[in-house]
This record gives sequence, C-alpha cells and structure tokens, in this order.
Amino acid sequence: MTIFPIIEVPPDAAAGTEPMGTKEKFWLDDSLSGRKYLCKKARSNRGEDWAEKIAAELCGLLKLPSASYDLAVYRGERQVISPSFVPEAGALIAGNEILARIIENYPQDSQNPKQHTLDNVFRAIEEEISELPPNWASPDERIGKPADVFVGYLLLDAWIGNTDRHHENWACIRWQGRVYLAPTYDHGSCLGRELEDKVRAERLQTKDRNRTVRVYVEKCQSCLYDRIEDKKPLKTFDAFTLAARKYPSAARAWLRLLGEISAENTLTLLERVPKERITPIAIEFAQAILKINRDRLLAFGETL
Repeated sequence: MTIFPIIEVPPDAAAGTEPMGTKEKFWLDDSLSGRKYLCKKARSNRGEDWAEKIAAELCGLLKLPSASYDLAVYRGERQVISPSFVPEAGALIAGNEILARIIENYPQDSQNPKQHTLDNVFRAIEEEISELPPNWASPDERIGKPADVFVGYLLLDAWIGNTDRHHENWACIRWQGRVYLAPTYDHGSCLGRELEDKVRAERLQTKDRNRTVRVYVEKCQSCLYDRIEDKKPLKTFDAFTLAARKYPSAARAWLRLLGEISAENTLTLLERVPKERITPIAIEFAQAILKINRDRLLAFGETL
C-alpha cells in the first residue's frame, strides 16, 4: 500500500491570492508542467487536509468529476494543493453568479441565503449550463445532462456528510463559447473531520441512542433549502432524495455506482493518509460514516 505523498511547496511559490471562500489560499505556477495550482491552508488540527484528499479519492471511486487534491506543506503549515480544472482561456463562474442571472434580487453576496433552494439550483443548471464537465466521460448512459451529474454531487454530499455545498461551491466553466458544469470541489467539511478524537470515541462506543454515529450523520445539514420559507436548510440526505425524485434515472445510476464501492475500498484510501495527518480513531469514525450513509442511500434506492 502506497502512502499518499506530502508535497513540499517552495516558500516563494505564491503567484496570486484566491478571493473565493473563507480559508487562506493562493495560486502557484509550476514552471515544469505549466499548470496552475491552488494551495489552500488547513486550519490547525481540524482535519481539513485529509478530508479534502479522501473526498477527492472517493469521487474517483464513484466516477464523479472532481478536482484533484494532494496533501502539502507550505512554510511548515499543512496545506492541500489542487491543479486548476479550468481550461486555458476558460472562466469559472460560481453558483451565486449563475443564480443572480435568473432570479431577481438574488442575494449573491450573502453567506447562506434561503433562496439557495434545490429547485432554484436545478433551474439554473438546466437553463444556464449545457455541457458535461470538460474532459469527463459519463460512466452510465442515464447520466447525460449537467443536472444528472449534479445529482451525483448531492449523493456524494449525503455519503460523506459534506456540509459545505454553498452557492460558491458549485460552478460552471465558460470556455470556447460553451458552458460546462464544473467538477465538484471543496469538500473539506466532511467525514466528521472537525471532531476531537475523544468525541469520536464516545460516539463510536456509546450506548446512548442520542449520541451515536448514526445520530451524528442524520443531523448533517446541507447549504440547500427546500423552500425559501424554511428556517433551516435540508439535511444532506434529504437534499439527495428530493433531487432523486426529480431525476430518478440519474439517481439510480449513481446509486448503482455507490453500491459497487466496498468498505474495504474506502478503508484502503483512509489508511494511505500519512499517520501524522490522521489518527486511527478518525479513520474508524470516517469508515462508520461512510458505511451508515451508504446503507441509508442504498435502502432509499430500493424505494426509488
């Protein structure tokens, strides 16, 4: 088993800052490959680095179009680096900008507006985005439109417990006169990475039905609302199931792919993270999340 490498980023590598998001990040240029990389700081002991890396690897198992990530270190601090997925001369347009084009007075500068509803997002995708992600081949004939792919993004969120699908964490790419759905990206808020090990251990071992891992995953919230009037966003599981009712063929295709991924597959990925970046109890907790959510999703699929 090969451990994931940790890339050493030169201290003078920064080529420009990245304004999107809340974390420290900058762009760097690789003179050898000619590629542009985003370097993003992982906050101390919060697990954002390994969660980002593992989420991207899980996308690979699911055959989902995704940004790729590598573990890195920059000036002694934990980072992840990700090559730009925007083609040369292409432009990335975030979801909030897309929604502002079709919804009057959409609050695109708000952090988590209630207008970020499932219906509005799918309307935006159907009206504004015509192409599948660049350089990606659909793994199933039932996944033929950008909206079908986005259903897969929501399945991913439900599987890994990604709580950060806000309106800047999905996008399109305008390139050569066409508009493509962007690959999924920015999954650092997943797999219980924010919990301390003592909390993970308690939830794994407790006999208190209100403190189990299952209860934890069932409370996992998305950044998508069902209706503007709702006080809270949808749970990640509910966001997927509602989308699945809209696009049942695509949902069945993604569920089939999920069903082909075993616990052994996911454990192998988690055990490839360097030991200085992840603890055994964090691995066990992440595995529990993935198993519980996979079982929930596949059980739902039997009713679809």
